[in-house]
Amino acid sequence: MSALLAKRRLKNLLLFIPNMFVLCVRLLADSRVPTTERALVAGAIVYAIVPLDLIPDMLPFVGQVDDAYLIALSLLRLIERTDPKIVREHWKGGGDIVELVGAAAAMAAKFLPKPIRRVLTARVEAASGSPKPLLVAPPEPEPQITEPRRV
Repeated sequence: MSALLAKRRLKNLLLFIPNMFVLCVRLLADSRVPTTERALVAGAIVYAIVPLDLIPDMLPFVGQVDDAYLIALSLLRLIERTDPKIVREHWKGGGDIVELVGAAAAMAAKFLPKPIRRVLTARVEAASGSPKPLLVAPPEPEPQITEPRRV
């Protein structure tokens, strides 16, 4: 990876965090967002701020992954239950926030141990009323059986 690309990604990450916080605060103040969804976003923010987590925040990087995952999941749920235009309206960062949140949740899920992912994700109720997982981890690749090479 070139130094310029690495610098750009670091800058985007550093700007993503404050923009995400501003987004959450704006969504909490928006009356178009259902009260339940506002409460879940507020709970995810409190979980991220409080140092007592499933994975302690004292552990560099890994300690923040569960916080990012839970915030991303609560935003994904909010996006599913409200008009995504509302979320996009409050987003002041670059890119499409709906895609960014989905990508952030998927990336964080790869770093979290499966039991912790299960606790944080649990099961949510779809807008139609039938329970379904909000974010499903990609399936494990099946081992490929190769035949020995003949010489």
